[in-house]
Amino acid sequence: MGWRKPLIFVSITILFAGLGSAIGRQFTPGGTEAFNLGVDFQGGTVITAKFKAKPSEDEIRSALQAQGVNDAVIQSSLDKTDEVLIKVPLFEGTAEAPPATSAVAGGENSAAPVPTDNSQVNQGRATVKKALDTFGKEAEGATALGDDEQAVYKIVGTDSVGPVAGAQLRNQAVIATLLGLVGILLFIAFRYDWTYAAGAVIAVFHDVLITLAFFSVFQWEVSLTVLAALLTLVGFSVNDSIVIFDRIRENLTLHRGESLYALTNQSINQTMSRTIVTNGLVFLAVLALVLFGGEVLRGFSLALFVGSITGTYSTIAIASPIAIWWQSKLGDNRVKEILVPQVGEKLASSSRRTVTRRPVTR
Repeated sequence: MGWRKPLIFVSITILFAGLGSAIGRQFTPGGTEAFNLGVDFQGGTVITAKFKAKPSEDEIRSALQAQGVNDAVIQSSLDKTDEVLIKVPLFEGTAEAPPATSAVAGGENSAAPVPTDNSQVNQGRATVKKALDTFGKEAEGATALGDDEQAVYKIVGTDSVGPVAGAQLRNQAVIATLLGLVGILLFIAFRYDWTYAAGAVIAVFHDVLITLAFFSVFQWEVSLTVLAALLTLVGFSVNDSIVIFDRIRENLTLHRGESLYALTNQSINQTMSRTIVTNGLVFLAVLALVLFGGEVLRGFSLALFVGSITGTYSTIAIASPIAIWWQSKLGDNRVKEILVPQVGEKLASSSRRTVTRRPVTR
């Protein structure tokens, strides 16, 4: 508990840095977005390629990076082992197609720009084709891949994911996170006390916001895997808080004469060995993902890496102090309500007469 003030200062500094980065990037003319949203949220082109001898995902990613596509998402098909799903982000300057001409009443022709994503699909397909051509020739036209002996691959599907679909995914992600926090708040309030619930939920908000601050400052890509990491982080942080809260509740019944601050500090020290072992193993596993997980798990591993560190100290520096502060405030109010009688009322003890007991001799 003695480290709570320095740790809170570090958290506030990181939060202000993330807020400044998000606001500065969002409102700077010609600047980048507050967060580097991936294809899942921003939209892009989805291409399905079929191979005779499928190369590895790292080889495909290297070929795409050689064409200037650094944020591609590559997924192998589970039911068709020879197919690969490639998602490339939106390309700038191709949001509209050439004007379409249509006949109207009166025999006059009018041309108006019709927004479409055909240009996005075509440019995305052409870019992916250039990258895949490094592995060999594509089966042209309606020719099947097995009928062309010289062909190495064939693009069998092309689709577009628009920004509207990405915005829906983003909104659903926010709603899912908030519903999870509300469920945690209700459970802890029912199982323990609402002061503990408030401390735990504020600590969870702290962990998520600190992680998002790092993603904004360093412009790490935010994808659906990062969302999964944030939801995992919510459960990880609450788990530590509940363990300490449960020990505090046990010590309150065993040591009624001690102060709440001393009991909380004692409870944290009693569970420190468990925290070090559990969180240390999680940290080592996440560190292995960061170092050896590759580009596919980069966002997921980085989110867990930052969150595992913040989630460990937020239980000590955020959740427990908030619970203590609220408990002390509520305790002071209750004492005042008991000690200060209402006007026209007397304390029950004031009407009693003192009785002096005398020893009885036999």
